[in-house]
Amino acid sequence: MELLTHTDWLKILFCLALGFFTSLGVIPFILQWAGHRGGANRGREFHHTHTSPVVRLGGGALAVAFSVVALAIPYFSSLSSATANTLSVIVFGSLAMFALGFWDDLRPLGARFKFIVQIVIAGSVYFGGIKIEVLNNPFTDIEFSLGLFGFFVTILWLVTLTNLINLIDGIDGLAGGICLMLMCLLANLGIGGDSGFSMLLPIGVAGALLGFLKFNYPPAKIHMGDGGAYFLGFFIGALSIVNSNKGTVVAALIAPAFALALPIVDVSLAVLRRGLRGLPVFRPDRKHIHHCLITLGFSRERTVLILYTVSFLCLFLAFGVFWLQGRLLPLFSGLLFLVLVISGHVSGFTKDWFAIGSRLGESLALRKETRYALILSQWLEMEVERHHSVEELWQDYQFVAKKLGFSRVRLVLPDSAHTWQVEGFDERAGGIQHICHEISEGSAIEFAADQRVLPEHLFKLLADLAAETWHKAALRWRVLNKTPLHFMSAATLPGFPSQRKFIRFYTPVGR
Repeated sequence: MELLTHTDWLKILFCLALGFFTSLGVIPFILQWAGHRGGANRGREFHHTHTSPVVRLGGGALAVAFSVVALAIPYFSSLSSATANTLSVIVFGSLAMFALGFWDDLRPLGARFKFIVQIVIAGSVYFGGIKIEVLNNPFTDIEFSLGLFGFFVTILWLVTLTNLINLIDGIDGLAGGICLMLMCLLANLGIGGDSGFSMLLPIGVAGALLGFLKFNYPPAKIHMGDGGAYFLGFFIGALSIVNSNKGTVVAALIAPAFALALPIVDVSLAVLRRGLRGLPVFRPDRKHIHHCLITLGFSRERTVLILYTVSFLCLFLAFGVFWLQGRLLPLFSGLLFLVLVISGHVSGFTKDWFAIGSRLGESLALRKETRYALILSQWLEMEVERHHSVEELWQDYQFVAKKLGFSRVRLVLPDSAHTWQVEGFDERAGGIQHICHEISEGSAIEFAADQRVLPEHLFKLLADLAAETWHKAALRWRVLNKTPLHFMSAATLPGFPSQRKFIRFYTPVGR
């Protein structure tokens, strides 16, 4: 690895400071603008861990800081025409991905539309010269030319990393912190090449992330949103391809994958879990590793610190892979597997791994129940347009609960509480299971069912879908009627738990 000169260190400090202060200065303007627009964000989604809406336009600050650093680099680094073209393509692709995500933050777009546009942007970057053309075996140094197949490999790499960062952005500070570690790795990979641009650009983004994390660390005042996540993911993918063209092709691509091992495993299991249950693979849920840690009782801040620690260990292994140019890869892979297994066991996340295997035989039954629940959810959302009061919505929701097999549903709002139960339901009977979901601050919904009617794994799945069904229907009702959710004649039922003591996520009790 080449040594850095005094001039190099001055450039590094300048780009780091430029990115940091630009991001730090832009975010207050974004918060003020969002406030004047009455909260320019999509509001709280059901799977989010925070209880109140948070502005999700922080990616704008990252994009502005990135643009400023990219414009500044040519003024103190002499770039060849080829390098200037590479820089332009990276800037174009990254900002185009940001624009797509930012549009989705302001006005939700369809998943299919976003996927198609992502492929178009990645294809444009490929034809702009950033492509994976050759792979080499780190053990024999034999090179394999990909030919036309390189187009599909490049698209897959860029689109996968773009969505990976977005999928791990589920808790305050997590995606920003992991991406900050990735920038350190990319800067190291870029030392000594491309007139320093591939080293200085990630340094500038690292500075922008430091400024962003000041507002994003728990409790967050702003989120990066899809705009920031798409931008960071694409930038990581594109720059790792550029760095891979300097001789250690496989190592430069494997190293970022090592650093992202934790979110890769988390997201892979999520896709498999949703597929087995018949859910859309990109549907958010509350089964990610950070949700498991919070369910165990860890605060959001402690959860983020734990995941930072695991990610830092993965980053250390990633540096080892690159420094040794892919040699000893089996050893590093074994160490990585050990880190992930220990982390999963401590967090309780391995239970989800084993649960996936045990549910393979029940997949068809689960998928059937899931389709039925999703159809009922769509029906209720459509019925909202015909409702003139919350009471009518609650009546229809009782129909949904009965069809799904629940014995009782309790809904608590900030100013009232309501209960529905089937005739003859006995709380003291054996085999009654309970699950409580927090919907928003001061609001929650609790489900109860007989274990003989709904087995535990099916009860958890349907309760999760039913809670999300109420959340979406209630949100749509508020949007259409432009008024808070309020029952005309509400009275808190005796014996109903305090609205401040609801358990986050689903926790069976009283079985």
